[in-house]
Amino acid sequence: MSDEPTQLPISAEVPPPSPRQKSPPRWRIRIGLLLTLFGFMVFLLGSRPGVFGLDRSPVIGFVQIAVFLIGLAMICIGGYISLMSLWRNEQPSIAADFGLRLVATGYVVAVFAGMADVFGLGSHPLPGVPFFGEWQARGVEIGQGIIAIGFLLLIPFQHIGKPKSSVK
Repeated sequence: MSDEPTQLPISAEVPPPSPRQKSPPRWRIRIGLLLTLFGFMVFLLGSRPGVFGLDRSPVIGFVQIAVFLIGLAMICIGGYISLMSLWRNEQPSIAADFGLRLVATGYVVAVFAGMADVFGLGSHPLPGVPFFGEWQARGVEIGQGIIAIGFLLLIPFQHIGKPKSSVK
C-alpha cells in the first residue's frame, strides 16, 4: 500500500447546494431594478417635466398627475419584483405579506389623493381645470410613506447574519 492519501471526487467533497444556499435569481433582481429605474424616470417626467425641457404650465395638471402615478405604479411593481426575489424559494413571512398589502394600499392612497379633483373630492372639482394642490401633494406623500414602510417589510431580514448551511 502506498502512503499517498486517497483523493475523493470533487462531487463527494462539496455537498450539493441546499435551496437556502442558492443565490437569488439575478435576472429577476435586474428586471425589477430596471423597471424601478424606468418608473422613476416616468415619475420624474410627470412631477417635474422641466427637468426634461417639457414644462408648459405653471401648475401640475391632469396629464402630469396621471403620468407620475403611472411612474409610481412602475416603481411599486419593480420594487416588489426585486425584493421578492431575495426570498429565493422560501415562503415569505407574514410581515412580507403585510408589506405587499401596504405597498398596494399606499398606491391606492396616492392615486385617490392625486386624482381627488377628477373624482370630485378635491377643492377644484370638474368642470373646472383640475390641478395638483397642496392637500393633494400631502396625500400623495402619505401614500408614498406607506409604500416605503411596505417595502421595508418585504426585506427578508432573517437571512441577514444567518449561516448559509450547517452540514450534519
